[in-house]
Amino acid sequence: MKRILTYATGTALFAALPSFAQEAKTYPAPGEIVAAAKAEEWIAIAPSDLLVMDLAPDAKSKPRRVVIQLMPAPFSQGWIGNIRKLATAKWWDGTSINRVQDNYVVQWGDATDKKALPEGLAVVPESAYATQYVPGAIARRWEGNVVTQAVTVGPRYGGSIYPEGPNIYDSFSQSYSFVSGIPLALSKNRVVTDTSITVTPHEIWPVHCYGMVGVGRNLSPDTGIGAELYTVIGHAPRHLDRNIALVGRVIEGIEHLSSLPRGTGALGFYEKDEERVPIISVRLGNAANDVPAFEYLSTESASFTAYANARANRRDPFFIRPAGGTDICNIPVPVRRKPVK
Repeated sequence: MKRILTYATGTALFAALPSFAQEAKTYPAPGEIVAAAKAEEWIAIAPSDLLVMDLAPDAKSKPRRVVIQLMPAPFSQGWIGNIRKLATAKWWDGTSINRVQDNYVVQWGDATDKKALPEGLAVVPESAYATQYVPGAIARRWEGNVVTQAVTVGPRYGGSIYPEGPNIYDSFSQSYSFVSGIPLALSKNRVVTDTSITVTPHEIWPVHCYGMVGVGRNLSPDTGIGAELYTVIGHAPRHLDRNIALVGRVIEGIEHLSSLPRGTGALGFYEKDEERVPIISVRLGNAANDVPAFEYLSTESASFTAYANARANRRDPFFIRPAGGTDICNIPVPVRRKPVK
């Protein structure tokens, strides 16, 4: 009886508290924001901008397919042109995954270094690692604490939220953008006179986030042809930015690469032929079989604004303290298969 009275008393006291104390505001998780995005906020990825790699089936005979979205113009187009020629020539068929270095990269190509390359491949200069900024090159630039529009998310979450922009920060750049869902960094020119300080964008380049795909190379001045490719499977190695070409990002099937056994040789290379994972084929998306339609969430949309802020300031129920900021690689642009009507 004593316990019942205690519980009843506690309930009465709770009921007497002001209503606002009982109704804490609920914030959506990033995934919830993406799931609620409107159909018109998604942008289709052209099949011709996909690179589809089919690996040999796994130990349980399940197929393994990796889909890569290639970099849009004007970025890395010399290497992209080579990759298109290599895929059209079916050059990667019969090659293999040769390197898996923990918390770093998975790399594939010709393990023998003897397979003849198709004719007409370009030699790309190191200057192409970055692109000169021109007005209109990007639609939207993200910087620390830039104010963006408020986002209406409906009555469940209390109307408009996240009026502030995400505080994006790291040691490599202070200004970022996205083009076709690909993360980019910008440098700036700063001109100081006696009467003014003028800051303007200078160069723009893709950055090494998880799942980004790059071109293997030897020592400078070699920049790689595009026959040796790798993808990031660990903490973003941003020190590689502008030191090696990036050509796209994995949008589906990264688990078929990141879960592979680590190589025991130097830099994670496999030491035995049987360790390597055979590549059955690599094709452009418009030349491969059974490729679904993919689309990415527009980075200029209201839903992406809310999503980016939620990634930078997690306030959904699991979290205790919002971080107050994030780096560009912690805002991966969502990609999905286009819903079938």
